[in-house]
Amino acid sequence: MKSSSTKLFPMLDTSPKGLGWPSVSGFNRIRRKFGSRMRSGQSPASNLAKLQTSFDPNDTIRSLRAHTWSIYDGQYLILMILGIFCLSVIEEPGALVKTSIATLLMLSLLLPITRQFFLPFLPIASWLVLFYSCSFIPAEWRPHIWVRVLPALENIIYGANLSNILSAHKHPILDVLAWLPYGIFHFAFPFVCAGVMFLFAAPGTLRVYARTFGYMNLIGVIIQLCFPCAPPWYEAKFGMAPANYSMGGSPAGLARIDALFGWNLYSSTFTASPLVFGAMPSLHSGCATLEALFLAHVFPKARWVFYSYVMWIWWATLYLQHHYAVDLIAGSLLAGLSFYVAKTKFLARLQPDKEFRWDYDYLEIGSGSSSERFDYGLYDLDSYHSEDDEWTVGSSSGISSGCRSPVSPSDDIQSVWSSASETLAATSEVDSSEVYIPVDDRR
Repeated sequence: MKSSSTKLFPMLDTSPKGLGWPSVSGFNRIRRKFGSRMRSGQSPASNLAKLQTSFDPNDTIRSLRAHTWSIYDGQYLILMILGIFCLSVIEEPGALVKTSIATLLMLSLLLPITRQFFLPFLPIASWLVLFYSCSFIPAEWRPHIWVRVLPALENIIYGANLSNILSAHKHPILDVLAWLPYGIFHFAFPFVCAGVMFLFAAPGTLRVYARTFGYMNLIGVIIQLCFPCAPPWYEAKFGMAPANYSMGGSPAGLARIDALFGWNLYSSTFTASPLVFGAMPSLHSGCATLEALFLAHVFPKARWVFYSYVMWIWWATLYLQHHYAVDLIAGSLLAGLSFYVAKTKFLARLQPDKEFRWDYDYLEIGSGSSSERFDYGLYDLDSYHSEDDEWTVGSSSGISSGCRSPVSPSDDIQSVWSSASETLAATSEVDSSEVYIPVDDRR
């Protein structure tokens, strides 16, 4: 019999049953789900949250053979051409290292256990490689640098240079408040958001987030290459004098952070930036907006907290003189457009009664009504395992965005989807007006 103190204070329970795990309901719920999966080898609710564990390249080959190709597969051709261009212009590292990296990437796409992560990561990898290669692109290949365009737009729209106004009054406390979102959170939050998407969002949301994040940044860098513009720190340092590609970058207001903490982190990195004149659009603004929109999709009640973070990084960017206000608007518009395409075509709808990804036993894709039809293909090349990728919209499977309540596993439709030899082409026998999608999602 437990003592009265144990009844009053359950956390003091020292019985064997109470040892080993903190008495936190949310933590215990995750523990039970992981424990159940480890014991049974399957997800407690369904196969939606299952991850691929196969090391057999033959599974990838069978997936390619069974895959229904669509126009959306053209993205891989574009990324391949972009990768070849970047590897051809990059001078360091040498050919041996570049070949080794490309070989490892192809190997990761061949093994199913790694393909499930590296295939959605391809747009992000392409963006990072393109950004790094910018410093090796010859100046004669690059367009004229626009110095007066952004200040003129700023004065036309706002009647003043907001960056100069906000940065006129400097203080160490303001420097730290601006440094946190611009110099710390900007680089950490993509990983935080990825973890949140994996745990709390519907299965497949992480893949959509990764692709959207990668393509948004990739498009942003391409715009910056084609339309190079000088940032506010250039105007403060050189006025309206013509710019050239031999000039180095500047940490601007972040130099005060280096002086405050006695390091040379931002001065060295921003001075050697591969894309010095990439002011338009602001990808700091774009990343913050995209993260806020995805988090608001998962946690709609807290959306104003996430939107406040966007406002915070807007102020920090202007205060540190890294972008004009028009750059911030352009970055947020790019992020908003990217999220709109992802949400209406590829993103699984929120189900308020579901807390974790393991709770989902069916998915509703897109934001349209059930009368609107969106095809749901096998764009991640995993049709052998009946895995679907939200970026395959437009293929020939003919499944609508609407979805019924889940049916019993004993029903015939479940047996069709659970068979590893069947593909989404079998859905032609199913009522296409409103269909349950028990997709085997291993993300």
